[in-house]
Amino acid sequence: MEIRALTTTEEFEATRDIRSRAFGPLADDEWAARVGAARENLDKRRYFAGYEDGRVVAVAHLHDMDQWWNGRPVSMGGVSGVTVAPEARGRGVGGALMRYVLERCAGFGHAVSMLYPATTALYRSLGWEHAGAQNWLDLSASDLRDLRAGDPVRVRRAGPDDAAEVVSVLRRVHEAARDSGPIDRREQRWRFELGQPDLYYYLAEDGFLAYRWGQGNEVLRVERLVAGSEATYRALWGIVGSGSTIARTVRACVSPYDPVLWLLRDRDDEDVARHQWMLRVVDAPAAIAARGYPAGLSAEVPLVVEDALLPDNSGAWRLIVKDGEGRLERATSEDAGAVRVGIRGLSALYAGLPASTLSRSGLAAGDAGALHALSAAFAAAPFSLDYF
Repeated sequence: MEIRALTTTEEFEATRDIRSRAFGPLADDEWAARVGAARENLDKRRYFAGYEDGRVVAVAHLHDMDQWWNGRPVSMGGVSGVTVAPEARGRGVGGALMRYVLERCAGFGHAVSMLYPATTALYRSLGWEHAGAQNWLDLSASDLRDLRAGDPVRVRRAGPDDAAEVVSVLRRVHEAARDSGPIDRREQRWRFELGQPDLYYYLAEDGFLAYRWGQGNEVLRVERLVAGSEATYRALWGIVGSGSTIARTVRACVSPYDPVLWLLRDRDDEDVARHQWMLRVVDAPAAIAARGYPAGLSAEVPLVVEDALLPDNSGAWRLIVKDGEGRLERATSEDAGAVRVGIRGLSALYAGLPASTLSRSGLAAGDAGALHALSAAFAAAPFSLDYF
């Protein structure tokens, strides 16, 4: 199989057939929107296809993004649209494509990679591990309506010309909240998103809202609502709740610790739908250096990392965390007390999975004190507000 980057709209058009065979037919208008959204990344050679006898049998897409980790942006390659033709499945085509994508991810300089898996086994075999989720929760529209703040907050509609301000607001909020997991989209992508006709956008000085109607206008879907203050949270949720005369239910994508859950007057048993995503550390020293860490924590832990696909990550290291900063230093030899971890374990640790869980899952081994120090250093409650 030959694997290479797609560079033209005509080459991208040739992928429509296997996408339809794998996931179902796409309407012409939906496909046209995908073609329009693809142009930027075609120019950047971020769409890949596997060919057999001149025919496309596999495709994948690598987004250029940042991902927030403890309030700091980390360069992230977002993998999406992984598709293998039905007749080519079961003979290693998907694995070969993903190894190529991983190599390109490293080549583009991304420190980590994220994806939503259709199957876990393939991605685990290549070093990705479950890290967080996109959380969807049903809320009462009338309860949200009652959250409106007493003091008015200036909120206005947002469109494509507001892309730079949307990026700025989201970055300020995620940094101040020390969030882990949300994606930082580029301004050009936001310009495209803000032009979507079925989504409604509102912008405040320290907040942003995106929602749409769903299920025959019986449900309002909040795709994103972030704010840096109580007053702005109340104002934005109040806008959503104002639709309660039509929609009784609001289905919202939220953080597990979203303030709205503590602002509501009543809070009963909650059914949360979790859409899991996976993370892979691509460049271990870069990923460690870019991430944020708890203030006031100091730790120094010897590590031995194994990564068969990206061997520059492998070997003996010393992790040093101090004053909210972290770094990996090469060790001249393996320390007898080092924590041993494969790339799957390191990726899960990076995302905040407790080291004791990694140890009991066979993904890490080491002294209990060292494992505890790692858990404290990488503590996080990751979530996502995006699906791609």
